[in-house]
Amino acid sequence: MNKQFTFALSALASMLVAGCATGPSSADLDQMAAAIVKSSFSDKGIVKVSAIAPEDINVACTAADVAGKPIAPELAAQLQAAQLKTIKWPTDGQYLGDWKAGEKLAQSGRGLTWTDKADTANGGNCYNCHQLDPKEISFGTIGPSLTGYGKSRGVIADPNSAASKAIVEYTWGKIWNAKAYNACSVMPRAVHKGIITEKQAKDLMALLLDPKSPVNQ
Repeated sequence: MNKQFTFALSALASMLVAGCATGPSSADLDQMAAAIVKSSFSDKGIVKVSAIAPEDINVACTAADVAGKPIAPELAAQLQAAQLKTIKWPTDGQYLGDWKAGEKLAQSGRGLTWTDKADTANGGNCYNCHQLDPKEISFGTIGPSLTGYGKSRGVIADPNSAASKAIVEYTWGKIWNAKAYNACSVMPRAVHKGIITEKQAKDLMALLLDPKSPVNQ
């Protein structure tokens, strides 16, 4: 246990023992928490400490969560607008790839851990939060079911049609950077954060929107 970690714990313990009427301020607690985090984590394998560096959007959402109330609408809109600017649209104008590759990607949770090698192919880990294929019997429920995603939104006939443009672009943006549409979304900012590539995003798009995909059966 290093000195910084010990000091932070000691300071907190002293405040609790003293039984202060007001207790430590939020700023004091934030400072102590930051010291503990800094002393507790270190680069290990491909995982770097920089991965947990605070960002304005995460700090604001955490503060709202601690306060037990939603983030202020005005602030949410401001943060979402900044995230929206990070989205890059397909360089070739094509949104859909191979749904079979997308299915494999969605069902894989591999990659990005300290035991993985840098060249380990990252999975999308989508199944951990969503139901995809209606035949699945094991899936996460943190996010909504995506069964029938394309069919229920009227893009099943032709995802490339003008009528489908709005939902296709929204789906692409949501995969690229979910916080562009919901500031405090727990969905990973998959492409923006380098978890998956643009090509892989196209494959996930096909899984959700291709009429032949099991999602739309």
